[in-house]
Amino acid sequence: MEKSLIQLIEVLGYRCLAGQVRTDRMVHWGYVSDLLSDVMGKAQPGMVWITSQVHSNIVAVAALKEVAAIIVVNERQIDPDVLAQAEKEGVVILSSGMPAFETAGRLYAQLKSD
Repeated sequence: MEKSLIQLIEVLGYRCLAGQVRTDRMVHWGYVSDLLSDVMGKAQPGMVWITSQVHSNIVAVAALKEVAAIIVVNERQIDPDVLAQAEKEGVVILSSGMPAFETAGRLYAQLKSD
């Protein structure tokens, strides 16, 4: 089942750090990886990408793969330059504040529910 990013933000308590105007995007699934080449090879458009990476390359990969959003885990801080790049590239960056395992589990439960 698809859900909008704004629904997931509200229900799961994510903070939107970049791309607020694009939170109407629909999410159909998620992908969890910190290896950029893995994400480039396996992530699909419309997925949410869960990662602990916070460097500027995540923005480039997210834009290339047309993911609905990046969810950064473990309360990692993102440099303002990376957030500015995300805004420029039209990439939504969310922060969950939880570990990747819990973030993925809660996201899975939401996407599988009716």
